[in-house]
Amino acid sequence: MQELAEIQFLYIEEKQELKKFIEQVVTTCFQVEKIEHLNFYLGITLTSPEEIHRLNKEFRNVDKETDVLSFPMFEKEEIEKIKEQNKVNMLPEVLGDIVISVSRVEEQAKEYGHSFERELAYMVVHGFYHVMGYDHMEENEKAIMREKEEHVLTILKQTR
Repeated sequence: MQELAEIQFLYIEEKQELKKFIEQVVTTCFQVEKIEHLNFYLGITLTSPEEIHRLNKEFRNVDKETDVLSFPMFEKEEIEKIKEQNKVNMLPEVLGDIVISVSRVEEQAKEYGHSFERELAYMVVHGFYHVMGYDHMEENEKAIMREKEEHVLTILKQTR
């Protein structure tokens, strides 16, 4: 079976259990969106607060740490067209990249009163839907994105 995520650890300790957990989350996301057969994969980097701060400043011109960054490779309409046409890539192609600050995941899990796994799952799912072209700037967009996120988290049994 094709790997749906290329997961790397940058400036933090590599943990196989995190890798397996993220692979499960990504697989569920791809299955829910019915794209697991299209030969796409996600690049996912787990990193330090300093590195995500640097990336946020470099790519978004925002000079502060954040929890997750997403870098889509396609516009939402392009992904929808690929899905409609059931267009399978000849070679694996990156759908996008997601960068997650593991320290922020730990902090937010405590702050929101739920498990580290639930918060990590949320970050991966949230990043995935940004890569898929969804956003939460407008209330109607936010409602659609949140519904999709909650659906995946429910399947994963990672609800609040």
